[in-house]
Amino acid sequence: MDLPMVKFNKQDQPAFFKELRKRVNTYFKDNNLSRHANFNMKFKTVFMLSLYFVPFALLLTGVVSSPWMAILMWALMGFGMAGIGFSIMHDANHGSYSKNKRVNRVLGSMIHFIGGYDKNWKIQHNVLHHSFTNVEGYDEDIELGIIRLSPNQKRKKIHYLQMFYAPVLYSLMMLNWSTVKDFVQLFKYNKKNLLKGQGLTLRKGLFQVITVKLVYYSLMIVLPLLVIKLPWWQILLGYFLMHIICGLIIAFIFQSAHVLKETDFFVVDENGNIKNSWAIHQMKTTANFANKSRLFSWFIGGLNYQIEHHLFPNICHVHYRKISKIVKKTAEEFSIPYHQHKTFFGAVASHLSLLNQLGTGKYDTNLMKA
Repeated sequence: MDLPMVKFNKQDQPAFFKELRKRVNTYFKDNNLSRHANFNMKFKTVFMLSLYFVPFALLLTGVVSSPWMAILMWALMGFGMAGIGFSIMHDANHGSYSKNKRVNRVLGSMIHFIGGYDKNWKIQHNVLHHSFTNVEGYDEDIELGIIRLSPNQKRKKIHYLQMFYAPVLYSLMMLNWSTVKDFVQLFKYNKKNLLKGQGLTLRKGLFQVITVKLVYYSLMIVLPLLVIKLPWWQILLGYFLMHIICGLIIAFIFQSAHVLKETDFFVVDENGNIKNSWAIHQMKTTANFANKSRLFSWFIGGLNYQIEHHLFPNICHVHYRKISKIVKKTAEEFSIPYHQHKTFFGAVASHLSLLNQLGTGKYDTNLMKA
């Protein structure tokens, strides 16, 4: 079963993206800049890897031996795990870290050390999410079942309280990812005939996923239980804490960029058409936040510039702050929405408010009134 084709409206303000792309290209040419990683990015790579592996090494070698310090190390690893996801493997798997494909492939494989499988991630994120953002039945980022993330999804009684239980489920996201998610996705993508785009067969993919998971569990659970001189339950507590911290960070960063009161949600018509062009669609379904928070932006891999990332995923995120001025100015000239929140907490509040509206039916009522 192949995924049905979606056709964007090429007649919908085609001049916008043409002009925007021209201006962005001119920016890099005039400033003699590479679109890929610079020194800042390379330093960040070392920092994020260290934030994850150094605390782990301190635990394994016994340098840190007290229970509370051990918990602190696992907590730091949770931030390091998120940092690797945001700042290293994300750019690398988009091909934007380096012009060298081998470098991108090696750094993209860092996802294996945080419990994921790179081929599935590329299908879910690069192919489905980036191509069909907030499109029902295509974008898996809005398909969480027990949480209603789009007005195009059926509302159930349990959704009434989703604003309160969603953060709990978000905290379990990485635990789910490191255990069952990759296996479920692999079979699903095989049915949708999406594995061949990654050069995979189901058999080859299963072998790779099983290998990745065995190495991950051996490194992150078996080895600590054998080496660290702490009760087993304290080690597992630290392991779960690491995943909970990372899950919460990653979930709220991505949800606060697309599932907001300000963003739009779409379904394709009976002919597989979407009314907007691809670029306009990205502008309507994506939002920025906390663009003046330099340190925050540095830590989350520039993903608070989500608009720029969706329009130019082949550009390393260290350039997003500068080109965001070009994108915003061009959008204003063409009277195209440029959604943004001044703070991260403002974006989170918008996300939770939308969850409440979707769960209680207020969003649907507003649609009927409109």
